[in-house]
Amino acid sequence: MAILPIVTYPADILEKECEPVKRFDRQLIKLLNDMYDTMVEADGVGLAAPQVGIAKQIAVVDVGDEHGRIELINPVILEARGEQTGPEGCLSFPGLFGEVKRADYVKVRAQDRRGRPFTLEATGFLARALQHEIDHLHGILFTSKVIRYYDPEELEG
Repeated sequence: MAILPIVTYPADILEKECEPVKRFDRQLIKLLNDMYDTMVEADGVGLAAPQVGIAKQIAVVDVGDEHGRIELINPVILEARGEQTGPEGCLSFPGLFGEVKRADYVKVRAQDRRGRPFTLEATGFLARALQHEIDHLHGILFTSKVIRYYDPEELEG
């Protein structure tokens, strides 16, 4: 697996609408594997394709819970409800953290690496991570939703 370079703001690709994936092939599987390894190497919990320079609707998430590695291709949020507010960071904004309001529950429909559709329901931190990554696929950055920014030392205590 390869560790991919992470695109940082203000790269234009981070604010572009991504194209749906139509080909489910070995190239896609390699990209998913490389994205996951890149995310883990960077100590992240999610990574979207535009963050590695690819304007496709692909994201990987792993918040360290029982769901493990989640691969989202062409994801759509079907339902969102409730509210949570908490800290977020982003691999494309190194060292920047902010408080963001998100839905506390989401139901997401996506495709897996073979093109098979699936539905996932999530609450709490996983719901937050899914929303953050799906936003990336529509050119929406967490900085547009920040209520207040944190000094990184505030989060270490």
